[in-house]
Amino acid sequence: MTILGIETSCDETAAAVVRDGRETLSNVVFSQIPLHRPWGGVVPEIAGRSHVEKIGGVIEEAVRASGAGWGGIDAVAVTCGPGLAASLLVGVSAAKGVALALDRPLYGINHVEAHLHTPFLSPGAPDPAACGPMLGLAVSGGHTALVDMPRYGEYRVIGQTLDDACGEAFDKAAKLLGLGYPGGPEIDRISREAARRDAVRFPLGVPRPGTSALGGLDASLCVSFSGLKTSLLYKVRAEPPRDRAETAEIAASYQEAVVRAIAGRTARALERRRYSALVAGGGVSLNSRLRARLAEVASAAGVPLLLAKPEYCGDNAAMIAGLAFMRHSVPPSASLAMDAMPSLRPGENPLG
Repeated sequence: MTILGIETSCDETAAAVVRDGRETLSNVVFSQIPLHRPWGGVVPEIAGRSHVEKIGGVIEEAVRASGAGWGGIDAVAVTCGPGLAASLLVGVSAAKGVALALDRPLYGINHVEAHLHTPFLSPGAPDPAACGPMLGLAVSGGHTALVDMPRYGEYRVIGQTLDDACGEAFDKAAKLLGLGYPGGPEIDRISREAARRDAVRFPLGVPRPGTSALGGLDASLCVSFSGLKTSLLYKVRAEPPRDRAETAEIAASYQEAVVRAIAGRTARALERRRYSALVAGGGVSLNSRLRARLAEVASAAGVPLLLAKPEYCGDNAAMIAGLAFMRHSVPPSASLAMDAMPSLRPGENPLG
């Protein structure tokens, strides 16, 4: 089955064609980073307008590059949430138009669930249907969540950030340190130059049990990065780094606090249930220090760590088409009623 995937949840306009959920025939991504760099973060209005301008060309390029042709597309899949409302609407509208024009079924896909499919986007990867139960870790600019996956296709959030996502925490830190945007890669890069990763003691962001922000989740599996960000702000204001070496040590200490928080919660989740694998996806899963710590955590728990290839870590449409192969399409009558769902959670029905 050959599926055309479309992804516009944030600031990447992407389309891809994937065969049988594993073989990527094309993967086209138009990045808006230059548009948002002057602002130090994603501006929703700019993102939405750019999607409108680029979506048609990106889809056409993905179909052309795949070699399948329009006649070889068996279904269309699109991110319907979570994400920025204006961005999601562009992709959902485009997907409906293509599905109607081709008379093909339409799949509504959860963006976070798709990130957890990325390690399987290779013919040589294990069969995801045979890998349950798994613990999923979604880490990106918009999401930080631990997801229990009893069987492939079943998702339940057991821990998450109560405020900033880890990628957002890195972006804000990089802005405070004058390192540029996007901040995650910049923090990772300069941290490798640091002589020490413990030069500054930053808080680990442990939420207080019983707080309403937990929404019933276990505080020991959740994180909070707002205090960490504020701590860095006070540090930089009180003692601005004098040179690149000091900046590197501050960045490395900050990165270590983020990584320790995520790795610690992941280790705790692995202790509470016997899993067959730890699956990590999302742009921050490219962070070199996080990868190293997750490898240690998985090894200590006696489970394999499944990571995506670098080209599938950021937002892309191959993960959308790949996951669609593992799911059921929505009925044709319902697909036209499918809407953007900015607050969609893993495990929720995309039709609401």
